[in-house]
Amino acid sequence: MWQRAFRGASAGVLGWLRSRLPPLCWNGCTGQRNARALVRGLRYSNRPGRTGRLLAALTGAFLWDEERVREEEIVRPAEDMKRMRLGVERFQGQTSTYNEDQGWELVIDNKEFKLWRRPIEGTHLYQYRVFGCYRDVTPRQFFNVQLDTEYRKKWDALVIKLDIIERDALSGSEIIHWVTHFPYPMYSRDYVYVRKYHIDQENNIMVLVSRAVEHPSVPESPDYVRVRNYQSQMVIQPHTTFDENGFDYLLTYSDNPQTVFPRYCVNWMVSSGMPDFLEKLHMATVQAKNKEIKVRDYISFRSQDCGSESRASPERKNAAAHPASHMEYA
Repeated sequence: MWQRAFRGASAGVLGWLRSRLPPLCWNGCTGQRNARALVRGLRYSNRPGRTGRLLAALTGAFLWDEERVREEEIVRPAEDMKRMRLGVERFQGQTSTYNEDQGWELVIDNKEFKLWRRPIEGTHLYQYRVFGCYRDVTPRQFFNVQLDTEYRKKWDALVIKLDIIERDALSGSEIIHWVTHFPYPMYSRDYVYVRKYHIDQENNIMVLVSRAVEHPSVPESPDYVRVRNYQSQMVIQPHTTFDENGFDYLLTYSDNPQTVFPRYCVNWMVSSGMPDFLEKLHMATVQAKNKEIKVRDYISFRSQDCGSESRASPERKNAAAHPASHMEYA
């Protein structure tokens, strides 16, 4: 009964909107897509605790004040790297001992990297963590390759679409739409996420943070399954400098692919999929190092913008006013 009442109320709301919006919004293929996008936007806008989303849905605006990557999201993974490196020193290279104390289960242990996982409470999902080292490429090259969306379309055969949708001049955050193949016979998945990178030359560290968001200009498509729960943090710590070979990296990652995989599929994807991706990423970096591919230098680009960003961003001003919260690493 309540379901019928809810559908009736929804139909009434849609009828009211239909009577007040221009005919183009409701007639023809373009109109139908606009209507569906608006309805999705209304759902998106009315989630509890997220004020102002109705206006954003109606105007097609993205609320950067609510969704931009915050300072603490950059600090946290960098602190994780600091603890990881201290754990390596404490246990004389036995990172597995350190991570087991934090609830992580070691899944892969080889000379190139170690991979752990731990269950996400209340779900069937896992969070994954990779700690590895490369000695034949520079941190700058490795970092740039991950950020260059056009280059990834060339070295990652799973990419169907990878575009920057919007940029926030205040914080340097970007909205990315990523569509990727999934194993047959499953639908391809698409992600809409915000990302931000931070380069701390003084403390010799680089951080890249991504997490899923909703954006009014990228509605769901019937051709893909939208992944709404996704987050990734990559931290790169040079052994010497950004431009000399050798660095450690820490990748922490989780997502919900909107399906329940059999255990053997999960085990296969972890044991095969992650090493395969890391090897492709490494080889793409080697190609960039050998100048076979031209890759944008994001470190120099951000360094040029440093002054204007610090003047414009209230987060930066707040950090300067409270030195205790500033990123400081050994």
